[in-house]
Amino acid sequence: MVDKKSIILLCLVAIIAIAPLIMYGGLGEDEGYFGGADGAAGDAIEEIGYQPWFNSIWEPPSGEIESLFFSLQAAIGAIIIGYVFGYYQGQDKERKRQEGE
Repeated sequence: MVDKKSIILLCLVAIIAIAPLIMYGGLGEDEGYFGGADGAAGDAIEEIGYQPWFNSIWEPPSGEIESLFFSLQAAIGAIIIGYVFGYYQGQDKERKRQEGE
């Protein structure tokens, strides 16, 4: 049985997720919405005339490859963090089991 608190929290999450989509009514990055901090930072740096000190060793051939590498990096990090949390949770569970004997 689902309690009232869970239903209220689920409704709040749905409202928070759907509200921006309704508020901006299909407007996207072309109109300046959902631009992100990376684009704004790049524009600010270009305005002051900054010249990079060096070029990249290797440029990915496309944006999709760059996204793939970013996704792999995030997945590897999530696996490591999940392993560490699981390891310590398992140690704690085993310690409690041994204390109970």
